[in-house]
Amino acid sequence: MRILKVYIIVLLNLFILKYSTVMAYEEPNYKVVDKNDVYEIRKYSDRLAVETVTSGMGGNFRKLFNYISGENDAQEKIKMTTPVIQLEKNGNMSMQFYLPSKFNFDNAPNPIRHDVKLVNIEAGYYAVLRYSGRASDRNFLKHKEILEKELKKDNIAIISQPIRATYDSPFTLPMNRRNEAMFKIKLN
Repeated sequence: MRILKVYIIVLLNLFILKYSTVMAYEEPNYKVVDKNDVYEIRKYSDRLAVETVTSGMGGNFRKLFNYISGENDAQEKIKMTTPVIQLEKNGNMSMQFYLPSKFNFDNAPNPIRHDVKLVNIEAGYYAVLRYSGRASDRNFLKHKEILEKELKKDNIAIISQPIRATYDSPFTLPMNRRNEAMFKIKLN
């Protein structure tokens, strides 16, 4: 009986690990321009995202998932990309899904919901601290504060609100998850 339980646990873990590694099809391209023991600085190009902004996080993921599942003017299904981005905008919470690189404003399907829109994420430099574990508020705030403290120590100007980037499904084991705390920064 005990051996059966071990086999079941091993099989479930293998299934979950396999499932979590095939979730993402594409993530934005970037170039690492500097790196230290705590964070790295990346240069991103412009990228297109679909976004919803609400006074609470309830339902934001579902609205964006519905858009990529065909709830758009072309009824086109779009592959899920990573990361899922969360940040504060004007006192409200924003969630964004990047669109695959084949899309631009001219060929991306338009959202049919009034509270979902296409947005251009401007090119720039971002300081990024990568961490594992649960994608909880507490874990994010801890790493955001570490990154912010290090950037201030290094005299790097922060020009955005903190950004939470989540790469894995909820089924991924916490120690295998990729999360990031980010700030857009100004380099001298």
